[in-house]
Amino acid sequence: MSNQGNTRTVAGTPAWGTRRGPVVPYVPGLDGLRALAVVAVIVYHANREWLGGGFLGVEVFFVISGYLITLLLIAERERQGSVSLGNFWIRRARRLLPALFTLLLGTVVYCAMFDRDRLGMLRGDVVAGVFYVSNWFQVWSGSSYTTEFAFAPLRHLWSLAVEEQFYIIWPLVMFVLLRRLRAKTLPVLGVVFSVGAIAIGVYTAVMYRTGVIDTIQKTPEQFMSVFGRQVLRTDFLYLGTITRASGLLLGAALASMWRPWAIRRGRAGANANALDVLGIAGLAALGFMCWKFRDVVSVVDEGQHGYDILYRGGLFAVGVATLFAIATVTHPRSRLGKYVIGTPVLVWIGKRSYGLYLYHWTIFQAYRKSAGTALNAKEFAALMLITIAVTEVSYRFIETPIRTGTALRSYREWRALGGRLSPPISVGLATLSVVPIFAVASLVTASVMPDDITANLNANEGAITSIAPTLPAMGTLPMATTTTAVPKGKIAVLAVGDSVMLGSAKKLAAHGITVDAEKNRQVIYALQIFNYYKSTNELGDYVVIHLGTNGITKKATFERILEPLKNVPHVVFLTTRVPRHASEALNNAVINELPATYPNVTILDWYSLSKPHPEWFSSDGIHPNKVGQDNYVAAILSAVGR
Repeated sequence: MSNQGNTRTVAGTPAWGTRRGPVVPYVPGLDGLRALAVVAVIVYHANREWLGGGFLGVEVFFVISGYLITLLLIAERERQGSVSLGNFWIRRARRLLPALFTLLLGTVVYCAMFDRDRLGMLRGDVVAGVFYVSNWFQVWSGSSYTTEFAFAPLRHLWSLAVEEQFYIIWPLVMFVLLRRLRAKTLPVLGVVFSVGAIAIGVYTAVMYRTGVIDTIQKTPEQFMSVFGRQVLRTDFLYLGTITRASGLLLGAALASMWRPWAIRRGRAGANANALDVLGIAGLAALGFMCWKFRDVVSVVDEGQHGYDILYRGGLFAVGVATLFAIATVTHPRSRLGKYVIGTPVLVWIGKRSYGLYLYHWTIFQAYRKSAGTALNAKEFAALMLITIAVTEVSYRFIETPIRTGTALRSYREWRALGGRLSPPISVGLATLSVVPIFAVASLVTASVMPDDITANLNANEGAITSIAPTLPAMGTLPMATTTTAVPKGKIAVLAVGDSVMLGSAKKLAAHGITVDAEKNRQVIYALQIFNYYKSTNELGDYVVIHLGTNGITKKATFERILEPLKNVPHVVFLTTRVPRHASEALNNAVINELPATYPNVTILDWYSLSKPHPEWFSSDGIHPNKVGQDNYVAAILSAVGR
């Protein structure tokens, strides 16, 4: 997400080279590409329904970074005869660290002042952010990129970690390779890098597994061992440095073959008409993929799946399309690069793309608390105004002064003049310094506490009655398989649900209701449960069902789970509340029609009952808080005549 393209030119010489050798010119079109990429990511983070593949903007950043970093190293080698690793890393640090540390400290201060319960869980993310290993920390800790219910203000730092690890390793690789290569043989290096990118794409496709993604107990094939720890395959493939290096390598390959100073001197620099057409095709392909691709998909009756195309060539295709766009906008005569992608508005956004990426996600999270909560248009507009303001302040007063060295020069001038502060300013600065010190101390000493939703679900696990060990695994035996379990007597009220019901299990059990609820449960799993209790003759007068939160379910599936319950006098079916998810309206429409086919079914309209009361819910708007749980339990008790 960092801006790499701004480089110095020698006074009185053309922008495409100097007498001492080539320099990498400033290309407005690259900032324009960054702008398009960061806008796509921000829109996706705001509401996935708006641009489901907007996350692909990160891959565009990777390709741009691979191109520019490699180009800078090649130019330095041609210009000076060697590559100064120390100077390269210092420049990267001055460009990247000020805004990152500002974000980290600001996030810690915010949580210490306004959300102290989050500090313990935040500590690992902060440490990982400081050392640029956020991607591997998230893989190791299971903090999946697609987890919706978590408060994760630093989740987006995974991509910066991938880039920074590249910035550390790649100069060393290029230092070795460029010592033995000449400019004429650089295209060979480009071929090698391209083969490497293809190999990574093949490895990703081979390691990926299609199908449902759930717990390791239910879908063990979706997990893999990393240093003895079981981690989710999609996390490893999406967040891992090696598996995401294909875009970086593609950018490096282009830099080896498509160097601006060489283009200017050669025949390819005469015009860019054909290239502009290719660039338009590349941008159109990127737009199409951002519109159609997804990170995960909800499959009817099954739940969450990975998006197969993404891991089986999709990311590589994004990289190739980005190459077309880069090759076009870096051509000195490209109309697309100059008049369309290099327009002032896009350039302005592109110059600030690093800050926009850094700050927007954290600001979104501070407002909505839960990662998966979609913003509406008004919320998005308001939060973007805040994001732009914070980004501009950071860009003008923190990032630019440190990157250009003006901050250090100003400090030296101030020291030369005596370096004294007036007493009021000294007192003010000392007072202000107390806040970050207090915040960091709070972070270090904070206890690790799960978020309110997870804590509540964990606290209610002991109140459920689960027959899972008695049942065969889904798909291994027919769904109507009976069992020889010994009857235990009638269950007066059996309640079967997912995590929404699980959160109120203790309170329901306190009123004599037997609860079988589980996180992420799909509707179809209830068929095994009801078949079991029917076979043991334990079904009593009431069965309460609250399912359908975790994805779209077919009408036939709802009807199948009711077949074993035909002889139950009263079946109470709750509608679902899943704000801004398509499953809410679709599933509720089916649920509300069930009494027409099943006379013993009555509807408890939890959706309509709770809709006027957002104060009943936790940050995700789905799981009831303590007040909501009381109302949830009261509604169920009323429905079963208690």
